[in-house]
Order: sequence, then C-alpha cells, then structure tokens
Amino acid sequence: MLFVQNWRTGMNEKPFFEVFRTLQVDGQLHSLFEQVMVTRVSTNPKRDVLRVYIVSKKLIAKDQLFHIAKQIQRQIFGSRRTQVYFFEKFQLSEQYTPEKLWDLYEDSVLTELEAYSPYKRSIMKNAKVEFPDEHNLRVTVSDQVYDKEAVDDILRILDRVFNERCGFQVKVDVNYVDLKEHKSLEKSEAQMRQRISFLTESLMKEKEAKAEAKAERKAAREEAKAAGASGGKSSGNSAGAAAASAGENAPKSFGGGRFGGEGRSGSIRRSDNPDVLYGRDFEDEPIPLEQIVEEMGEVTVRGKIFNMEEREIRGERTIVTLTVSDFTDTIHVKMFTRNEQLEELRSKISAGGFVKLKGMTTLDRFDHELTISSVVGIKKIADFTTSRMDYSYKKRVELHCHTKMSDMDGVTDASVLLKRAKAWGMPALAITDHGCVQAFTEASHTISKDEEFKVIYGVEGYLVDDLKELVENSKGQSLDDPYVVFDLETTGLSAVNNKIIEIGAVKVENGKITDRFSTFVNPKEPIPFEIEKLTSISDEMVIGAPTIEEILPDFLKFCEGCGLIAHNASFDAGFIEENCRRMNIPTDFTVGDTVAMARLLLPALNKFKLDTVAKALNVSLDHHHRAVDDAACTAEIFVKFIEMFKARDVRNLDQVNEMGRTNEDAIRKLPTYHIIILAKNDIGRVNLYRLVSWSHLKYFARRPRIPKSLLNEYREGLIVGSACEAGELYQAILRGAPSQEVARIVNFYDYLEIQPLGNNGFMLRDSKNPVNSEEDLRENVRKIVRLGEEFKKPVVATCDVHFIDPEDEVYRRIIMAGKGFNDADEQAPLYLRTTEEMLAEFEFLGAEKAEEVVITNTNMISDMCEHLSPVRPDKCPPVIPNSDKTLREICYNKAHEIYGDDLPEVVTERLERELKSIIGNGFAVMYIIAQKLVWKSNDDGYLVGSRGSVGSSFVATMAGITEVNPLRPHYICPQCHYSDFDSDDVKAYAGMAGCDMPDKDCPVCGHKLLKEGFDIPFETFLGFKGNKEPDIDLNFSGDYQSKAHKYTEVIFGAGQTFRAGTIGTLADKTAFGYVKKYYEERGTSKRNCEIDRIVQGCTGVRRTTGQHPGGIIVLPLGETIYSFTPVQHPANDMTTDTVTTHFDYHSIDHNLLKLDILGHDDPTMIRMLEDLTGVDAKTIPLDDPEVMTLFQSTEALGVKPEDIGGTRLGSLGIPEFGTEFAMQMLIDTHPTHFSDLVRIAGLAHGTDVWLGNAQTLIQEGKATISTAICTRDDIMTYLIGMGLDSEMSFKIMEAVRKGTVAKGKCDNWPKWKEEMIAHNVPDWYIWSCEKIKYMFPKAHAAAYVMMAWRIAWCKINYPLAYYAAYFSIRADAFNYEIMCQGRDRLEYYMADYKRRSDSLSQKEQETLKDMKSVQEMYARGFEFMKIDIYRANAHEFQIIDGKLMPSLSTIDGLGDKAADAFVEAAAQGPFLSKDDLRQRSKLSKTVIDLMADLGLLEGLPESNQLSLFDFG
Repeated sequence: MLFVQNWRTGMNEKPFFEVFRTLQVDGQLHSLFEQVMVTRVSTNPKRDVLRVYIVSKKLIAKDQLFHIAKQIQRQIFGSRRTQVYFFEKFQLSEQYTPEKLWDLYEDSVLTELEAYSPYKRSIMKNAKVEFPDEHNLRVTVSDQVYDKEAVDDILRILDRVFNERCGFQVKVDVNYVDLKEHKSLEKSEAQMRQRISFLTESLMKEKEAKAEAKAERKAAREEAKAAGASGGKSSGNSAGAAAASAGENAPKSFGGGRFGGEGRSGSIRRSDNPDVLYGRDFEDEPIPLEQIVEEMGEVTVRGKIFNMEEREIRGERTIVTLTVSDFTDTIHVKMFTRNEQLEELRSKISAGGFVKLKGMTTLDRFDHELTISSVVGIKKIADFTTSRMDYSYKKRVELHCHTKMSDMDGVTDASVLLKRAKAWGMPALAITDHGCVQAFTEASHTISKDEEFKVIYGVEGYLVDDLKELVENSKGQSLDDPYVVFDLETTGLSAVNNKIIEIGAVKVENGKITDRFSTFVNPKEPIPFEIEKLTSISDEMVIGAPTIEEILPDFLKFCEGCGLIAHNASFDAGFIEENCRRMNIPTDFTVGDTVAMARLLLPALNKFKLDTVAKALNVSLDHHHRAVDDAACTAEIFVKFIEMFKARDVRNLDQVNEMGRTNEDAIRKLPTYHIIILAKNDIGRVNLYRLVSWSHLKYFARRPRIPKSLLNEYREGLIVGSACEAGELYQAILRGAPSQEVARIVNFYDYLEIQPLGNNGFMLRDSKNPVNSEEDLRENVRKIVRLGEEFKKPVVATCDVHFIDPEDEVYRRIIMAGKGFNDADEQAPLYLRTTEEMLAEFEFLGAEKAEEVVITNTNMISDMCEHLSPVRPDKCPPVIPNSDKTLREICYNKAHEIYGDDLPEVVTERLERELKSIIGNGFAVMYIIAQKLVWKSNDDGYLVGSRGSVGSSFVATMAGITEVNPLRPHYICPQCHYSDFDSDDVKAYAGMAGCDMPDKDCPVCGHKLLKEGFDIPFETFLGFKGNKEPDIDLNFSGDYQSKAHKYTEVIFGAGQTFRAGTIGTLADKTAFGYVKKYYEERGTSKRNCEIDRIVQGCTGVRRTTGQHPGGIIVLPLGETIYSFTPVQHPANDMTTDTVTTHFDYHSIDHNLLKLDILGHDDPTMIRMLEDLTGVDAKTIPLDDPEVMTLFQSTEALGVKPEDIGGTRLGSLGIPEFGTEFAMQMLIDTHPTHFSDLVRIAGLAHGTDVWLGNAQTLIQEGKATISTAICTRDDIMTYLIGMGLDSEMSFKIMEAVRKGTVAKGKCDNWPKWKEEMIAHNVPDWYIWSCEKIKYMFPKAHAAAYVMMAWRIAWCKINYPLAYYAAYFSIRADAFNYEIMCQGRDRLEYYMADYKRRSDSLSQKEQETLKDMKSVQEMYARGFEFMKIDIYRANAHEFQIIDGKLMPSLSTIDGLGDKAADAFVEAAAQGPFLSKDDLRQRSKLSKTVIDLMADLGLLEGLPESNQLSLFDFG
C-alpha cells in the first residue's frame, strides 16, 4: 500500500495511474482508466479494506470496476486479504438523458444489485422501468413481491446511481401492480416466491424433511414385512446416519438424502409409477436451471442427462454425478448409492435420457458450485426440445451450407447437416465452405455415392473481378489527352437512393492541371449526421446551392471531350450515370480508376485509400472528404501516375489496361466478393480443386482469391451462383450500380441467389448502409427476382447455413466474439430451414414465385449435379521401373553377403514368403523408395532409425531399410558364413534377442560368431493375407530431414511430391477459454458444467492448416494432383515454398502413397558422437555387460546414488530410459537382457499397458517382464502358441493394440474372448487385453533400444563426448548461469527447485531435468569451461582441454537466431567495445549486461570513444 501512505483526504485529485502506478491492465481498460481521476483513497483501521473514490467523464461498467478491483487486490496486495471497493462518480456530457443512461447502464446496475443480494437483482431483472419524463423514473413490480423492504433498497440504490453518481435530478418511484393486470409477471413472481421460500421457511422445511423421512422408513418396513422379504428389515440408517457412514468422503451437502436409495439397501425405486426411475413420485412443476443461482431449498427441474460419472468412496458406497441441462443452464446432480444398487441405477438412468427430478440445492464444498443433492425422485420424461420436421410434399434443396471446416465460422459437422437433410426427406444438400473444401471427405463418409440422397460438392469462394479494366470504355486515348479528375460527396452509398451534395473537379491536359470546377448541390433532403460529421457539410451550406438538375449539365459541359478519372471511380461515376439516366442524358464516358492504378503501380501498399496513396506519393491532402480538395489531390496523384506509366513505356489507355491484366500482385489486392461454385460432374470436381489450389497458392492475401479470368478458363463442369449479400450482384444493387454494370454481372452467373430477410438484418443496424427498413430488404430480393426473369437466370432461395438449429447460434456467437467481432451477439438466423419455413420467408413474393425459388429452382440446380465421390477410390502408387526385380536382387545380394552362397532354409523361406506378399500386393515400390532414402542418408553420414512395424520385415532388413533383423535369434559367422538357428542353446532364447546369447566361436573356422535376430513375425507388418496397409516410417536425423525431403523430388521428379497436410481445429481447452471469456466479459456467471456443455458445440471448428512433421505424399507420373486433392501452403504462409495437400492426409492415404520421413534426435546424437569419438556407431556391441549395468545401478559411472540426488540408475539422459517414469519401470522389472529393455520400451510407449496393467500383474506375481503383454506382437505370437487360428490371432492383436477392445467398440470381442477361454488363455491375460488402449510394435521398440544402447555405450566409454552431444541436442532448458558456475551453485538451485516442485513452470521442470544430468557430470569429475565468445559455437558444446565449453545459446535470453548472428559477428574480428558488440550482434542490452556479469566480456570497454589521455 505504498501509494496510500502519501495520500490523504483533502488533497487534489490525481490521475488513476499516478495513484496505482504499478497496476497492469489490458489496453482497452487502460485507455478507459487513463481519463479517470482519483479524488480520495481511504482504509479502515485494520487496513484490510481499501476504498477508492473516482471521477470519470466516461461511463464505466460495474463489471469493469470489479475487474480492476480484483487486479489491484492481486497485483498490489498479493496474498494479503485486502478488499478493494470503488465509489464512482460520472461527469457525463449533455448527450446523456436518464433513459439513455439506463439503456447503457442497466447491466451494471444489475451487477451491482447481484453483489448486494441475488434476490434484489431478480426483482429488478423482472421489473419494468419507465421514464414518464426526463425527471421521473418509475419501477413497476408485482404486488406479490414477498419483501417490500428489498424493493425500497432497490429504489435507494437507483436514486444514488442516477442522482449522486451520474449528476441527474431524477425522482425514483415504485408502482406495484396486480398479477391479474400483468400476466407477464406471473411466472417470474412465482419463481421469486420459490427462491425465497428456503430463506424464510428453512426451519419448517427441515422439520418436514425429518417427518417425511421417518414416514418413508416406516412405510418401507411395512412393505418389506408384507412382502415377507427376509432381508427387508430397515437398516436403521436415518439421513444423518447415512452421512456418517460415508465418512470424510461424503460432502455435508449430500446429507444422506430424502430417499432411502441413498441411505439403505433395497430397490432404488419407491413408487409404482413406471416413469419413476429413482426415489418416489412427485408432481411439482420444474423451474429453469438458469434461475438456480443460489441455495434455494428444494427444487424441481427437468433436463437432458449429458454425462453420468461414478466415484467410489469408503463404506462400499459410490457418489453418482449426473450432468443435467435444460439448455438454459446446466447443473450437477449428486447422489449417494450403495455399491450393490449401482447396477440397478445404471439400468434405469443413463446419458442421453430426459428426466424430471426433485432435490435440494446445495453449494458443494468440493466443487464450490451449486449442485442438487438429497434427491427425492427422478422421473423419465419425453424429449422437450423443439424437434423441427419438414412436412412439405415437395422438398427443397439447400445449396449454400457451411460446416465446421468453414474457417471459424460454421459450427456444425457436415455429417450432422447431411443426416438432418436426409431425415427431412430432402433429395440433396450442398457443402459450400468459405474458400476450402476440407469437409468433402467427411461428407463422403456420411453419404455414399450409391445412396439416393445426394451430396453436392461446392465452395463459397472469394471472387475478384480481374476482368474489370483499369479504364472502362477505353477508346485508346493518349495519356496526354485531356481528363477531368473529379470527386463527389453524397448523402449515402447508393446512387439510386442517395443524393449528390458536392462536386469537385480538376482538368488535366498534357499531364498538367489546367482548370477547376467546384459546387455544392442541394439534395432537397436533410444531410444525415454521419455524413455531416464525415464531410463537414451541413444543411445550411447547401440550402442555397443549385440542384443536381441545374448543375449536372454544367458539369458535363466542363467534362466535354475528356476522359473521367476518380478514386474508386465506380462509386462517383455511378452517381453521375444514374442522375444522367434520370434526366434522360445519354452517356458514353471513358472512366479511369486511380485505386486500380495504385494497386498496379504501388504494389508495396496494403491499403489504397486516398490519404494512403497521397502520403505514398508525397501529395498534399488538406481537407479529406471534401469533394474539391479530394479532386485536387486525386488530380496530382493521376499526374504522377502518368509519369510512372510513361516510365514503363505505357502511352495510352489501352496499354494501361493491358498492363493491369498481367499483374498478379494487383489481383491479390482487388476487393473480394462471395461466389458459390458447384461441381456438376467429375470434370467440374477436378476444376474446382484446381481453382481452390490456385486461390491458395497464387492469389492468397488474407483469404484465397479466385480471379474471374481463372474461373472462366476452368469453368467446364461447374455451376456458378451469385451467393449472399457479400456477393457481387447484391453489392451492385446496394450501391445503385448502373444498369449496364448490373447486366454484365448477372450474365456472369448461372443462377442468382436470394436469402431470408433475417440474414441481412444487420444492415438495419448499420447507418452506413443504404437499407433503412425491412421493406428495403424485400425490395432488394424483388430486384434480384426481376433480374432473373429479365436475363432468364434461375433464382434460388438459400439459407446460408452456419448452424443447424436456431439455438445453436450460441456456438457461433462465442467463436465470433473470440475472434474480436463487435457484433457477435447480433447473430443472423443462419440455420437450416425446412421447406415450409423457407416458403414462409418468401411469401411476400407470392405463393407461386415462392415455390419456384424455394423448391423448383433448387431442385433444378441439384438435378444438374451428378452423384460424385470427392476422393478417388482407386489406389495410385508411384511407379519405379523394375522395382519388383530390383528389390529381389537387393535382398538376395545382401542375404548372400551375410549368410553365404548356400542360404539357410530359414532365410530363404522368410525372404520368399515376404517377397511374395510384398510384390503380390504391389508394395515393392514402397520398399525401393525407402531403400533409396536410407542409403542416401547413410552415404551422407547419418544413420536412419526405423519406426513402426517395418522392422518386422526381413526384406526391409536385407534392403537396408532397417537394422532390426526379425529372424529368430541365431549365430552367423562373418568369415565362413556358418549359421546356427536350431541348436538347443539357440532355441533357449526363442522370443528374446540374438545379442542376449553368450559369445561363441565358429566351430568351422574359429572366428567369433555374430549374434543376430529379434524373433519378430512378418505378419505384424502385412498380416497373414497381405491385407494390412503397410506404413514405412523412418527416423532421419533432424539435421538431415529436409535433405531427405528434397531427395524425394530427385527420385520422383519435381512437382510429384507434396507435404502431407493437416487441419488444426478448435480444441477443448481453447474452446473452454473462448466460452469462459465470453461470459466473463459480459458479466454472466456460468457453472463449469454449463461451460463444458457449450464447449462441445464449439470444438472441432477449423482454425488453421498445417503439415505432418514428416509425411510426404507421392503423385504418380501422368496424374494431376487436382484429381485427388487441392493443394496449398501450410497455414497459407505465402513466404514458404512448401506445398501441402488441402485434404487432411488421412483422407487420401488410401490411394496416394504417403512416406513418413521424420526428424529425430537419436540419429543426430549418434552422428555427433561419431564425429567426436571417431567410433562407427554400427560397430558398438549390443551385448556389452557394462552397458547393461546402467539399467541396474550407477556403478558403471563410478558414482553412488547419494552423489547424484538419489538417482539409483545410470540411465539418466539415455533415450527411452532416462525419465523418472522409465527408470522406475527399470527398477520394478529388474532387466537383465537386451530383450528385456525392448519389452520395457514397448511398455513405456503404450497407453494403459504398464500402469494399472502389466505393473499390477508383475506386482501380484501373475506375470513377469517376459510373460506380460509388452508389445503388440506378443499378443499374436502368444495366441497362436495357445492354438488359436493365426488370422484370428492377428485380428485380435489389431483390435487390442488400437484400443478398440478397451473402448468397448469391438463387436467381435465376446466371440474372440470365448475362443481364448476355450484355448486356456489365462484370465489375467484376457483382463490385460481389455485394458490396453495403444501398443507399440516390437520392431519399433527394438530399433529405439538399439539407438539408445549405442548412446549408453558412449556414456560409459566417452563421457565428455556423451555430455557434449546430450547437452547440444537433447537438453531443452540448459542454462549457463545456473549450471556452469560450479557444482555448489547448481545444487543450490536444485534444492530450490525441489522445494517448489509442486509449483514449477513447464520451463522450470525442463531445467530441473537438465540439472540432474549436469549434477551427474560434475559427480563423475568433469567440469565446464567458461565460454570464450570467439571460440564458442552457436548451438553445439565443445570438448576443449578435457572440459566442456557450452554453446552461446545456453546464455539466458540468447536464442538460436541470436546465437547464429553472434557467431557471424565474432567471425568478423574482435569486438572493440560493448557498443560495438551490440551494433554488430544485434543483442539486447539486457543480454549483454548478463554476459558481462558472467565474466564473458572481460576487458571490453563500454564504448569505442577514446579519451585524449589515452594518447599520453
């Protein structure tokens, strides 16, 4: 409270942020409070209350004041419990009247009342406020209000708000009315009486509850006795006893319950009424959930059960929580039940059901939210939501529909829309998202091509009219000919509905200004206030001016023989032409537009407003929005443009137009109009994909643009519609475009579109629009209908669907608010309408015409479109000549090289079996591609690790694609090729790894035998029938990944490979933030369960596009990519050369080959270790016993656990085994062999495979690390071994490893389970299968462990090289200041981090992880060298004189790019001073000061300046 110490009553007022200098608030609130003055600050004697008195000239909402108060509490007082209260006064302008104030301030008053009492807020919310005159305010409330004192309090608060706070003189009165006179108040009054009943009669309720419970217990005993039930005696548990039995786990608010189902055993139903699901019957009327805002006693509500959760507590009891919503709000309903009653409860009550229930409102002490507990009864009811159906005999077709793929705009899945249209009996529906077609694949999965219902595939594109010339009606005039540059001021935007009020013109001849014309024009109507404010032209200024009928002939005479030039010429010329038409004056103007010229000549500009262009050309513009000044400015701009054209050898207007036609930059800056493009047939589909692709690749600028010229070129197979109010036609009608321009526009389209009036209702709220009434909107529709009749174009009525039902607008409202739209709360009714609803919308056209536009024409357009499949069904792999033969040769050459000329039968059989399946199913080309990529990487010095199950393939091993040898363990002699697959010693290692076997010498030649094989079945990769789609995933070094991607172009040719596209949608967490922020900004409190419900409607909406981290899609030669998918840049980044598929790659990977060329740290680390040590990683033995000890103890490192913070293993920092989780697994499982590590790696990468599964089984002694399910292969091999059919075993493995079984989505599981039991598969094994949600393949685990083992070997044998590589590549948060100043400093920080372990940020957690490896390094006796700024690398650690020199990027604040820049600067020579360093390296002063503090800049002066004394 430092600011309070110097602040005393009576001092002069101070600006708000002079008092609260350290307060940080967002920009909008900051600007608002900058004009606030603080008149006084005071505290109470305890100094736990702060009162702030303020004066503001702007109205400040109460929720904003509450927000500021909270920020002061949090930022200034921190953990001190200090309440902050504002006492505000407003000095409002004369624009405010009491009634205007109430319109703007009502929500704040309600918020203020909520703080006093929710009950008072409820009274005020339901009251009627009137202003008989400007000095009186009347509040009308029901005479049935229970508490008249509360009303008096409300009146006093209103009096204070209007008179004291806002400076009015208003008398506040109340008017009590009888309910009979005001039926509208009846419901709210009944609800208010119910809300206060608990407050006024709580003792009576408690007494009644006890009596009722007693009676129910008695009735239960009598019923049990009559039934003769032996177990029917009452347990004697009263409500209080039930609470006691639950112990500490039962919230007090649950109190046992009014019904015995929560307090005793027996049936959960206590009624003969079949509708009663739980408890006893009741008949109370429900209240809306939104009215439950406080504890209000017993209530009855209705709703849909969205979720049902169970949580077991002590005493063999379970808390069952229902999430119930009536769509006004959502609430949790909590019930206690005994475990033996759960099955009955589950059978009666489930998610998705509609119920009415009665219970007690309680503030839950765990959730801190209102809940309903002590449930009396639950009854099933019918679905009360509005269910619309299309009953029309003839059905319409919706031709304009947006889905969740429509760029944060549509909020309904394509599948939901299509299913609704189909259920309504509509014959078809068109998907037309904004600028993209990414919903097509979902649509095709919902409705097959063979169904009678049809999906029409289209897009709502962003059209740019590049056919409109820079100069309209050019006659080839020379640029030196005379021109009149003119500007108009008007009363509005429509040439038809608005009038000219000023004309300004300048004549230009031979590139020079020669004459001027200027006059006001009397419009004979008032000038709107907005126009007066914009132009400074008032009614008084034009009253004595000539009318347009008088002045237009004079202006035309001034223009005689001249071309016309204007800025945004279609607007100004449109007014002149419209007035000429009214006066029957023929026109044949040549009109040039300086906006279009500016787009062409000034491509660096993003905006082309007159003042922007003038500034760019250094042209003066003194009085913008005055015709005479704007015309003069435009003339000077035009003169400069003439010079620029001539410099480009452009001499006449025809050449100007020609130059404009070839300019892509100008096209990207043209205004856009909406357009609907539908595919008629497959030719049209391909052309549609081409247009979408080019709009993203060539013409994207904020949105994907489709030039008219491009659309004309690829129009075959397409149907083009005029779209919504943002379309070219509607905009032309709005601005009153000349008839010839309208005719040109109409002729471009195949059909014209009209929409319900509500869609365009926003125009009535926009004063800039020429639409002033609904009748204006109707007239616009009629104009389009008349144009359709005149030009023989069908007119269709569409909904422009953005959500499926009216109530779903809330989802779009919240998303648009999150995007910053100010009018988000004013949602247009953009829902899917039935045929009857649409006919009603257009009944003003007459019944016959309404049916034509709603039904006849929409069906006609639909009939023109064929049933299409948006994705080609055929498989199109790339072709590499002779790939089958090449693969076979490569494999056998390698096999002979390893196993000799006479191949063992095991090798030959496996090769032939695999090659037959691979070649027979057309997969040889995949192998050859992978082989080429891996060999290229190896040749360039980078190992490649295989991912997935490709290591299951011996062909992949022989082709050099993977190091994993999947044959069973065996010995092989590298000298004479002796092999041993079948000896008893070898068979003992079945299922393990060859490197687990003991060393042996060749019995033939005495050479040491190699130990190979991991015993992995090929069928894991391709299945027993080759019917599994193979996926060859490869882990390239992160440093080499981009080169591998480029190499695919060498293999297949430029333009034949594309990055696999992805679609980023709104996730739950982000959507939750949108929803919560939306209601907080509006001062509305919503329970978290209601927010969760709304979140579900917002998730899945497309936000952006991206690229798979390593996926490459390969297009076969001779095919066009547009036949499969559109393409685009990731996230529409026009600065990148990367091109991705427009469809998510999963949608097309069934017919185009996808390669996974991923970047990984392990190969990068291996390469760095090879460079530092000179050791070829492939020669590192996989059976080194010392390496194995790293996974058992710290002995091999020469340290004890107490030296390294208690870490018990030496595997810290080793890939796969270096995390706390993985090390605990090692401790639990006690691995002794390499194969054990493979199994542990499989467990670590699975989901629900170790925790709560294998770990439990091992702890209980039911399984060991050797017998537990660790990888997916284990399942298939074990089941085959138990006698199950091999194909069934494969299918079981696939279902289990994908989580289909665990999620309850496997229909075959009961049958398979029976088969497993019949073959004596243990119960624990089946139980384990039912838990697994995802499983790692053994080959993947083996490949990972091989890499990890080599790194572990280096950790023992080349420790400094290991730490250099680890810190360079795998350390995510290495900090030079913390970690490199010695062990004591490091351990001081480690102790601090461990003390704060529960509150560490993500970055601090990563830093602590790196600290542990640094501590280990110190414990082993190694040290860091101080960074030498001239020798240090940007990113890699170096070994110098037996120590490690960290990289520059380890200095806090010196990021990767800054480190690169520093190294480049240092290479130019020594720094002369810190100033010189700052200039050359571009580092911030903060970073340079830190480097100085760390002693890295010793001897470096502050600046280059030399003193005279330096020369003494």
